[in-house]
Amino acid sequence: MIDALLTRLKDGIEIRQTLSKIRQAIKDEEAFSDLYNVMWDQTNLLIPLLQSEDAKTRKNTALLMGDLAMDDFLEPLFTAYQKEETLFVRGSYLTAMKNFDYEELLPKLHKQYDKLCTQKTAEENKKHIEEEIRLLRELIIEEEGIPMHTFTGMNRKHQCVLLTNRNHADFVATQLTELGLKPTVFSAGVHVVTDALEPLLSLRTYQEMLFEPDMLKPCSFDAKTIVSMLLQSDLLTFLQQDHKGDTPFYYRIELKSNKDLRFKSDLTKKIASTLELESNRMLLNSPSHYEIELRIIENEEGNCSIMVKYFTLPDHRFSYRTESVAASIKPTDAALLAALAQPYMAEDAQVLDPFCGVGTMLIERQKIQKANTSYGIDIYPTAIAKAQENTQNAGQIIHYINKDFFNFTHEYMFDEIFTNMPFAAGKTTQQKIVQLYEQFFKKIPSLLTKEGKVILYTHNATEAKKIAAKNSYKLLAAFPYRNKPRTDLLIFSR
Repeated sequence: MIDALLTRLKDGIEIRQTLSKIRQAIKDEEAFSDLYNVMWDQTNLLIPLLQSEDAKTRKNTALLMGDLAMDDFLEPLFTAYQKEETLFVRGSYLTAMKNFDYEELLPKLHKQYDKLCTQKTAEENKKHIEEEIRLLRELIIEEEGIPMHTFTGMNRKHQCVLLTNRNHADFVATQLTELGLKPTVFSAGVHVVTDALEPLLSLRTYQEMLFEPDMLKPCSFDAKTIVSMLLQSDLLTFLQQDHKGDTPFYYRIELKSNKDLRFKSDLTKKIASTLELESNRMLLNSPSHYEIELRIIENEEGNCSIMVKYFTLPDHRFSYRTESVAASIKPTDAALLAALAQPYMAEDAQVLDPFCGVGTMLIERQKIQKANTSYGIDIYPTAIAKAQENTQNAGQIIHYINKDFFNFTHEYMFDEIFTNMPFAAGKTTQQKIVQLYEQFFKKIPSLLTKEGKVILYTHNATEAKKIAAKNSYKLLAAFPYRNKPRTDLLIFSR
């Protein structure tokens, strides 16, 4: 197929359409390899087409060169870009250049970027010029990164929104009250006003911290209203008050809405282009490299709230967790589960996690209630190796053993089992999970003291309760944790 298309190209038959068909064909890996091998000695087959009188032919040629990313194409691409007068084609050269090593061209890219940002543009050309500016910026940022601001607002008064597990926002609110704050619970978390952020940065039981500027009031969920709210809000001043640095703020927009993708894409583009122009390019949309996130959240009534997330304020609470596997529990979940279970934990306990994964449950358990000795068991050697690294990062001592829990024995008994139980996924069926629970509750009397506690995070609460009762375990407490998929924290005693 590639040979036939190349023959058409050489013969000048429907060149624009043929280029498009070649781009479509090389989505297949074998076809791409065939074309690449041919082009290795025939780069001049494409380069002259950058001078075609047909604008769309030039566009398709540039994009095909970008697909192939052969070094010989970069200089002709950039030369053609500099000469290109048709605005809708210019962005194609820049899109193609993303796949090359263009470091030597950065001074020229900077010069073009500065020129476009400062020149006056006719209204009918704005769409294409703004797209060209965006692509130039992406090329520059991809190579150089962005200049990050320094957060300086630790002791400035803020309205904070802590997003939490929806079933346990009250628990987080209680922790905040103990810190001397006056939180307000809402459906997704907790509002709190504070002029000292440091205590919040050490609280482990919330998922995410957002900021709610006074001037960003709830509004209807449409582009015109949101853009108007952002422009009237003096958002830039709010950001500057929290940061040191005179460079632009690079941000991304995150829309939380059930609207279709096209609506959200159009809304994001309109907000971004308007903010960029009206802020004199001190607010720059950069979806891949950013330091600020504008979180726009649609509610059930069709209105929305606008909040800010700072990546200039790093979250170091779980920095120890550098290693994970697909089934790993989120550290925020492990931290909250440990906090909920703390009243049932004994001081200086001997603790066992029979399905430890990468060690997150044991590490968070140790942070909330110091243990005497902790053991983690897992059948997968990769998980054990990752657990050891995470534990070393956390500055803790936990003994890990690569073994099937059901073959594990120990010379002394444990005071507590604290674990995230396996659940049905992939080839592991629900029937196998029920069998695992049966084995589990039969096994643990050989490892757990008579006064010991079994603390389980489970996707199978109904089965766990039945099997536990059948094996003479008493349910001490049950905490509904997540509604979809349903999960629970269960605490048993022997």
